[in-house]
Amino acid sequence: MKKTDIGVVAFMYGICVWFLLMNRSLPADAQIYPKFIIALLGGLTTLYLIKMLITAKKEGVTNGFPELFKGFLPKQFFPILGMAIGYLAALYLIGFYPATLIFMILVLWFMNIRPLTIGITTAAIMALVFVTFNVVLKVSLIKGLVFELLF
Repeated sequence: MKKTDIGVVAFMYGICVWFLLMNRSLPADAQIYPKFIIALLGGLTTLYLIKMLITAKKEGVTNGFPELFKGFLPKQFFPILGMAIGYLAALYLIGFYPATLIFMILVLWFMNIRPLTIGITTAAIMALVFVTFNVVLKVSLIKGLVFELLF
């Protein structure tokens, strides 16, 4: 087990708690799917924690920090980070669907994915999100400042 794994587990449990608290603001019918995903994430994190503890008992605890950034690619990391920050701004300005569409296409293109694969992946994810949130859960996603001002 590596010391850095402890931080990963703590972070994942923190995400579960944060999403659980945010989920309370949704209508009761719309809380089912997020609760399932949160339980799944918490369960997988718990399984990882158990695996870590078993490994720690057998092999001991090692320092994972020296190899934490081994293979770090700044030419990939910083542009993707910039795109993620731009995505957050775009969510606020133009809404979920256009921002996600643009973000997915840009990231996949930057990672040198073939155009056909980009099209299929983007269409499939957008359709899955639409059906899940708008049709099944009946939850509207972020509309964006521009669309709220126009409509």
